[in-house]
Amino acid sequence: MNTSEIKLFRTIFIAAAIWNLCGGVLGYFNPGYAFMLLFDRSVNDPILFSVFQGAAGTTFTYFFGYLIVASNPLRHFGIVIVGGIGKVGFAIEMLKFYMAKLANAHALIVVVGDMSFCAVFLYYFYRLIKTKSRVI
Repeated sequence: MNTSEIKLFRTIFIAAAIWNLCGGVLGYFNPGYAFMLLFDRSVNDPILFSVFQGAAGTTFTYFFGYLIVASNPLRHFGIVIVGGIGKVGFAIEMLKFYMAKLANAHALIVVVGDMSFCAVFLYYFYRLIKTKSRVI
């Protein structure tokens, strides 16, 4: 990969970090509001509350992962693999909630955002392989 392409991917991974920071901070530090925002109902079950907050905490940790990747996209591709798997899984679950009419249209923002990042991540892997910048 050339220098300008590496800069582009650094910018993309910083954007991915910010995306996860926004969702993770909201869901972890104000899980009741975040749950209401996505599902149009309050979360009264303490176990469901904790599970939702824990999922948001995982999202928050991806913030740090993508910042690490942004520091050296050629080296930290493993973090992108793990993060991409998490994004696809979460997006699928949110889409299932939406299709079952358990979540509102805000869930589609999460789905579209996460799947968009996954598409860019696939392109990132393609470029890594194509330019032989990193053997995967």
